[in-house]
Amino acid sequence: MTRIHPTALVDARAQLADDVEIGPYSIIGEHVKIGAGTTVGAHAVITGHTTIGAHNQIFHFVSLGEAPQDKKYAGEPTRLEIGDHNVIREFCTFNIGTVQDRGVTTIGSHNWIMAYVHIAHDCVVGDRAIFANNASLAGHAEVGDWAILGGFTGVHQFCKVGAHVMTGISSVVFKDIPPFIMASGQPAAPHGLNSEGLKRRGFTTESLAALKRSYKILYREGNTLAEAQSKLAPEAAKHAEVQHLLYFLARAERGIIR
Repeated sequence: MTRIHPTALVDARAQLADDVEIGPYSIIGEHVKIGAGTTVGAHAVITGHTTIGAHNQIFHFVSLGEAPQDKKYAGEPTRLEIGDHNVIREFCTFNIGTVQDRGVTTIGSHNWIMAYVHIAHDCVVGDRAIFANNASLAGHAEVGDWAILGGFTGVHQFCKVGAHVMTGISSVVFKDIPPFIMASGQPAAPHGLNSEGLKRRGFTTESLAALKRSYKILYREGNTLAEAQSKLAPEAAKHAEVQHLLYFLARAERGIIR
């Protein structure tokens, strides 16, 4: 049965699976849905139209589903949606979306999100990402699967961080970071392919070689972005990873880090 601490305040209209656990002094709002096996620590506040999947570990003092930090927000019933098997550590703040964009902030599954992380309105986070302490996403940002954001990384609004990217500590991201690379600095700059991370995730020798060639075309040969895209097309026809890279570059509305 659901285990709710006597000091917690859970709205009678909230929808909690039978085995959800709610810790001391936590507050659960009326439009909240929490899936099976999820635990919520002490002093957490989960409000808004927030849906949380199964088997998430939500630690103490988090704020999930609060109004966005956007002056245009006027109380619309926008949403926060969180997948399954995420770890959300202390003092994290995730906001709902805005009607000016998607209307929903989306966080996937199997993510490891450390303390004091902020994910703003209308952001999209994929699966199996790691956010180190104090990493922050401004509104409308996107982070791909398996990305790792170093501590105190700040991502500007509307920026995209590609899959399998790794950023160094205190990186400041003003432009999109293509998938598969390492980046750091203020502003963030490319520092090679994330080879070790890709090897650990089972990328083949052939795939790594193709990505290394692609990185050289994109960053080492002095090509414009349009020239690089043209030169990458033959590789994309043979390798799905390069095809994914080309797709990302086509969506890079803010430009990419160089």
